[in-house]
Amino acid sequence: MYAVLETGGKQYRVQEGDIITIEKLNVEAGESVVFDKVLAAGEGADIKVGKPYVEGCSVNASVVENGKGPKVVIFKFKAKKDYRKKQGHRQPYTMVKIESITV
Repeated sequence: MYAVLETGGKQYRVQEGDIITIEKLNVEAGESVVFDKVLAAGEGADIKVGKPYVEGCSVNASVVENGKGPKVVIFKFKAKKDYRKKQGHRQPYTMVKIESITV
């Protein structure tokens, strides 16, 4: 069985046991989180599609870790104007493990 859930403005196709990296949540490692914005859930021909969400369906997950992604370097400059600006960014994330899908 799989489900398509929405969190952090993105959609993820998940199954039980999957470990996914999502936008940062304010949850500590080891705690559980419930995603109730499920867009579709089921298996094969027996699939439920929501309008926009499937009623009564949820995905239970546990938080594995919170962290930061790889550094992205932003470098701006304007030719012949002596303007240079270097900036780095590391996107925070939350890694979760899908425990169960209830339909």
